[in-house]
Amino acid sequence: MMKLSYQTDLTPYNTFGLKANAHAFAVLEQAEDIRKIIRLPEFSRHNVLWLGGGSNILLMEDYSGLVVHMANKGVREIARSDGLVYIEAQAGEIWHEFVLHTLDLGLSGLENLSLIPGTVGASPVQNIGAYGLEVKDVIHSVRCFDLDNENFVELSNADCRFSYRESFFKQTGKGRYVIVSVVFALKEHFTPNLKYGDLAAAVEAICQGREATAKDVSDAVCAIRNSKLPDPNILGNVGSFFKNPIVSAEQAALLSSEYTNMPHYPQADGTVKLAAGWLIDQCRLKGFQIGGAAVHDKQALVLVNKNNAQAEDVYRLAQHICHVIEEKFQVTLHAEPNWLPASYSL
Repeated sequence: MMKLSYQTDLTPYNTFGLKANAHAFAVLEQAEDIRKIIRLPEFSRHNVLWLGGGSNILLMEDYSGLVVHMANKGVREIARSDGLVYIEAQAGEIWHEFVLHTLDLGLSGLENLSLIPGTVGASPVQNIGAYGLEVKDVIHSVRCFDLDNENFVELSNADCRFSYRESFFKQTGKGRYVIVSVVFALKEHFTPNLKYGDLAAAVEAICQGREATAKDVSDAVCAIRNSKLPDPNILGNVGSFFKNPIVSAEQAALLSSEYTNMPHYPQADGTVKLAAGWLIDQCRLKGFQIGGAAVHDKQALVLVNKNNAQAEDVYRLAQHICHVIEEKFQVTLHAEPNWLPASYSL
């Protein structure tokens, strides 16, 4: 019988550190446990929270249903072909530990995504990305449990319908598919991806003229992230709080004419991606605080739990930032983490 606890404190299970309790709480230690979980009297597919590392979630109140902590672990090689190695990782694997493990195996492809908090199972949902790479670029397939048919299924990369910080799992697949593992197509031979931001300079500082390795790129990414982003174990946060907004080429041109140093990134479809952190920084909001929630003083894109923040503090701060950016730039920001309940979404 699956072990349950009640009125369980979820503070350790969300990296922002918001206080909330789960009515019922279970731990999934292997994929097959899901068949036991769906037979529990406490289970309702419309009121269950599948929780990984809690690094992309804001618990605004107690959770009235069942919370299932995805803690299934395991990494294995399943195939090699044409210079690619296919590695399956269980959903409960810690993302950064998995990245380091692949580097130890002599594989490359994930190094630009080093030090991103959370678990492997959450990575396809959000299509996590950093330093010129999105996880969709290296995902081969995703193994899920289909709650409609009560069977395990394999979804291809195309099935996942990835886009910027979006996927099938956040749209039409939400509430139906539970991710239990992910297969990544990684490279035996390393080709660096150093096009984004200050990554090339950081790698050069490490290598001092010698040829860079995937581990060098990972080390550089970690150094950059550590210099800008707070450790959630020390200062609660969910990483980047806002998505980089995408605007029309016309609006981007208009803004660029007024703000000549504004970072902007043309997209394949003719739109332009702006840097949310830069926009917030221009409004001098670093360090701005409401209650116990604040804009991080080193990185404007990060909101932090500075002093026992309450859920309402976070919501009011996020609302204020969105309002200020809209007023100054006529650009709408959208929060990256998931609000629970969704009625709080900005």
